[in-house]
Amino acid sequence: MTKDSGKPACSTGGFPTIRRGSLSNYVLIAQDDLNTLGYRTNGLDGIFGSATQNAVISYQRSRGLTADGIVGCNTWRSLQEDVVGTGATGTTIN
Repeated sequence: MTKDSGKPACSTGGFPTIRRGSLSNYVLIAQDDLNTLGYRTNGLDGIFGSATQNAVISYQRSRGLTADGIVGCNTWRSLQEDVVGTGATGTTIN
């Protein structure tokens, strides 16, 4: 897996924007967050495929975010806030 060196999704820094076709550790982080919150990505593989895109869209809709399937600034921020304090789950990466 390669490290995505794209510019941060938020002007204040943070993770890069990821979308279908992205392949990186950042996709793995998003997959872990989504699975922890109950949105299934069909595994933790770092590949942003259709299952991950569908999970992102479902998550975005549930939070009132633009449901475009792209993990940008607002989606990253929301995911990170939502997973804080969830504790270990069957899919959480330690």
